Amino acid sequence: MMRSLHMKRWLALAMVPALGAVMPAWAAKKAPQPAQQQTAPAKEQFVDGIAAIVNKHVITLGQLQAEVGIVQSQLRLQKIEPPDPETLRKQVLQRMITDELLRQEAERRGIKVDAAQVQRAAESIAQRNKISVERLRQEIEKSGATWNDYLKNLHHEVMVDQLRQKAVDNTITISDSDVDAFLKNEEHQGGQPQPGLQAQQVASQTLGLGQILVAVPEGASAAKVQELRQKAEAILAKLRHGADFASTAAASSDGPQALKGGDLGVRPLQGWPDLFIQATQNLQVGELSGIIQSGNGFHILKVLARGPEQGEAAPVAQQPQGAQQTQGPMMVTQTHVRHILIKVNKAMSDDKAKAILERLRQRLEMGEKFEDLAKRYSEDASAPQGGDLGWVNPGQTVPPFEQAMNALQPGQISEPVKTQYGWHLIQVEDRRTKDMADEYKRMQARQILFQRRAEPAFEDWISQLRGQAYIDNRLDPQANRKPR
Repeated sequence: MMRSLHMKRWLALAMVPALGAVMPAWAAKKAPQPAQQQTAPAKEQFVDGIAAIVNKHVITLGQLQAEVGIVQSQLRLQKIEPPDPETLRKQVLQRMITDELLRQEAERRGIKVDAAQVQRAAESIAQRNKISVERLRQEIEKSGATWNDYLKNLHHEVMVDQLRQKAVDNTITISDSDVDAFLKNEEHQGGQPQPGLQAQQVASQTLGLGQILVAVPEGASAAKVQELRQKAEAILAKLRHGADFASTAAASSDGPQALKGGDLGVRPLQGWPDLFIQATQNLQVGELSGIIQSGNGFHILKVLARGPEQGEAAPVAQQPQGAQQTQGPMMVTQTHVRHILIKVNKAMSDDKAKAILERLRQRLEMGEKFEDLAKRYSEDASAPQGGDLGWVNPGQTVPPFEQAMNALQPGQISEPVKTQYGWHLIQVEDRRTKDMADEYKRMQARQILFQRRAEPAFEDWISQLRGQAYIDNRLDPQANRKPR
């Protein structure tokens, strides 16, 4: 588990390329709303009316209408024409249902996000935008949102990121043969402008995409699939006759970014799924793809941006921290480390887990061996090996773990350290400097392959989560029907 924690995430908080991107969807929350958009059917303006039931949780019409107002403000600031009121309400409610499902699943898995983790997320966003946290706060408040609301949104994103790590990321396996095939293909490409490792200018390219998704339910009949393909073709024809992409996405897309005009953001080129890279490789900014079919449905893509990343190299092209490279070797300081992990869940509180490790640390000070206690008490997959994680490269573990590890000298043991995986005791066995050029090339390839598979896997997992849940959508009963 701990050896794969360096992989990049899709969350906005990890992928912010410029200051404008720190503004969340609800940043215009306090902006005045046009009178014609404030009205809703009079019969549905009572606060305890039910918009949807998600398992045992009720989403009220009052909550829905408040969220609709936020989205209307956002669309107006982005100069995106909102869909008709009924469609907008349905789109917003679908997003609220998904968010509630994720919140419930995180609670079921014992995932808790504290204020310190949210603060670190804000610091990460500020750092990536090369500003201070205070400046970030000023920019958020200029938009009309409050800092507390912004932190609440970050709290949700951090929670979803941890949920993704536990539920999806550990199911993605990148084998050595996958890496070999990727590198062989890169050599065959010979440095052409394809995603890969052959040239720095290729590695640092970025691509911004917009998407309209016509979702196909799992198990849909052939007739239903054909009907949905025809819907996608009609949307594409409308776009090619001049319809605004963002407004069409807001009205017609089933994708999670529909209410942001379908904007998927700007990422390093290697960070997009293979299917998207291939479909857009010959397109210029502003051009549309054809109909692309995936396991989720039919996609229409628009290239919103393309070019070198501004300010810093693409994340997947960065060398490991501490690497020193000349004309060939890449010298990296590695740490041989062990750890004992106590996971936090409903039966094991933070305080109890920390107390267990404090007692274990006392026993270590009395002379017991770290590997013996790790075998008996650690809840990590490394327990049978005495908690041995082997030689760890910079950036290969989560930041709190790495920071504590780096502060230790060989032979030293840390105080209890908290990460999203639980509480750890860390022991540094040794350090060395090694030429990592070949290993880094394989690590980079593994990271690219992981990124390409992670997002589709997460989308599939959310679809399964929806399929297993009890959802009563009162505004769109047809959305409750499951395919036979």
